[in-house]
Amino acid sequence: MDVENKDPELEDQPAPKKPGWLRRILRAFMVIAIWVVVLGFGVLVGGFFRFSSEITSVTPPTDIAEADGIVVLTGRSHRIEQALDLLDQGLADRLLISGVYPSTTAEQIRKLTSTEPALFECCVDIGHDALDTEGNALEVSQWARDNNFTRVIVVTSSDHMPRSLIELRRLDEEVEFIPYPVVPDEFRNYDWVRRPALWRPLVEEYAKYLIARLRLATGTDVAGEFLRSVAHAAGKPTARSIDSQATVTD
Repeated sequence: MDVENKDPELEDQPAPKKPGWLRRILRAFMVIAIWVVVLGFGVLVGGFFRFSSEITSVTPPTDIAEADGIVVLTGRSHRIEQALDLLDQGLADRLLISGVYPSTTAEQIRKLTSTEPALFECCVDIGHDALDTEGNALEVSQWARDNNFTRVIVVTSSDHMPRSLIELRRLDEEVEFIPYPVVPDEFRNYDWVRRPALWRPLVEEYAKYLIARLRLATGTDVAGEFLRSVAHAAGKPTARSIDSQATVTD
């Protein structure tokens, strides 16, 4: 049987190389991809520091016109007390406390805030349905429609305000929402910069803010559903946000 003879010179030859133009294209693509990642990361980091600087240095408006109603999104930073003070000043006729924990009563809130019974009985509504910021927006929007309000003052913490306004304006474009931010004590005077322990809540709120903007721009909630599925898989509660759980204890 004949055995095919192989040319040793052919066996020693290296495999054919890719054309030079193809290597240049792949190299350029990799460089562009790296720069896109680096620039994207830089934009996110820069946006975070801008976001953090703004919410820690903002101050409530000193000259605010009267409105139809006031809404306070429950949580820390003495939000409820501040909203009740605005109501007492006569800046609106009614106040909605949105996202109150189901077991918390109006009388408990009145006592904790040392509010006159007459003011609470005539002018304060309690909302128990909201479980998170999106729920707050639904509750506030329904309350504004039921009362035919077109101008509403929104009281919440400064870090929570940007996302709250996005959710509120996304649901109700006819109502004018006027922000009245309350800066948390721990964020005042740029203390967050020197206290890394405060970076985590700021990063989390910044991420939620970006997701809210993405949802507003696309009309979908893919990112939000993904995060909720991850939280569910990790066994973390998703029904009620930290903001809502803090109800009236601030």
